[in-house]
Amino acid sequence: MLAGLPASALAEGDAGSAVVTTTTTTTTVTTRTTRTNAAGASVPEPPVTTSTTQTTQTTSPAPPEEPKKPEPPPYTIGGYVEALYQWNFNRPSNDITAQRGFDDRHNTFTLSNVALDGQWDYKGVNGRLTLQVGETPSVYYGSEPVKAGQAEANGPGLWKYIQQAYGGYRFDVLGGLNVNAGIFLSPIGPEGMAVKDNWNWSRSNLFFALPFYHTGVRVALSATKEITLTLAGFNGWNTVVDNNDGKSVMALFTYTKEGTLVVNALYFGGPERRKGAAEGQAWRSLFDLNALWTVNDYVSLLGHADAGFEPGKLGTSSWAAGALYARFHIVKPLFVAVRGDALYEHPGESGELRASPIFFSVPWVASSTLTVEAKPFDQVSFRLEGRHDQAAGALYYEGQVLGAGSAQAPFIANARSQNTLTLGVAAWF
Repeated sequence: MLAGLPASALAEGDAGSAVVTTTTTTTTVTTRTTRTNAAGASVPEPPVTTSTTQTTQTTSPAPPEEPKKPEPPPYTIGGYVEALYQWNFNRPSNDITAQRGFDDRHNTFTLSNVALDGQWDYKGVNGRLTLQVGETPSVYYGSEPVKAGQAEANGPGLWKYIQQAYGGYRFDVLGGLNVNAGIFLSPIGPEGMAVKDNWNWSRSNLFFALPFYHTGVRVALSATKEITLTLAGFNGWNTVVDNNDGKSVMALFTYTKEGTLVVNALYFGGPERRKGAAEGQAWRSLFDLNALWTVNDYVSLLGHADAGFEPGKLGTSSWAAGALYARFHIVKPLFVAVRGDALYEHPGESGELRASPIFFSVPWVASSTLTVEAKPFDQVSFRLEGRHDQAAGALYYEGQVLGAGSAQAPFIANARSQNTLTLGVAAWF
């Protein structure tokens, strides 16, 4: 009788080497014999069993290594285009929708902004340059100080085509210590310059009142995966070239729980009045807090609070402001966003003298906004937005507006409220 009993062992070398397989085969043979006894009869002998073992080795090539993923390029290029049409139900004769930042044209198709953005990050050397042209840049740098220079006077016309421009180096400290210098978008508040990054088309009164950009040095430390600490020194609010002898400082704490929660707590302080202002060079303190909560795939909530004070020669000016946002994902391409915001301001007073307002010429402003957004593709957004603005006094335009719109004869506000309907499209790459 024959019986085969296979046994195998696998020997593996280093990754990428051949695979050697050792196979051992044992063959067992049992032999039965007989003998004849004295009487001539056959007598069986005890069975005799013998085993033969044979070992063989085979070599097969190692499985191919998975291809390495290519490293991302050290630079990225992007950009966006924003265009809109707006109708102001006040039908102002000057065709201006007042106090609106970047969507301030009644009954007009407007190319709001065209931006080209480049970013680079190579062996720690990093930076960003965003160029822009359109209606938005003129407002963006509207409060830039005008100062004489040896070659050309500084002012809005000199800088308006640059949205942000900075460069620097990232040191290998904890999660990264990034040091940059240049022109930065303001970190105050949750809303951004690009419409695609916001839930509504228009920006809140808080965004329009607070600074858009700063110039100086910024240091950001990724302390942990969730926590980032940022310190900065700037010329001030909305100044490439400073309008006084002081400098401003900023401290920002950011907590991020990926996909769920983002919290920003910020302090910004420094003298912001121009040289020779009646209020003096008092230190202005601003406190800002905002939090984004992604409840689930269909609901996101956002809150923003901002407050500050400035103890000047004409008394202490102060303000408090807040905004609440909600965004709902109705079906795959359709979103609905709502926002309500308000800002209250108290200018400082000293006897019969009164400090100039920091933001608006009336004690308070407020607005409510409803935005319906369709995103048929990932990089295009169509939005229809209705908005109501209200103020404590005449801040908007309605019907026949007096004034010529010049420095000598400015337009005279004659309405406490306005209602607008805006249709906008934004596309980006």
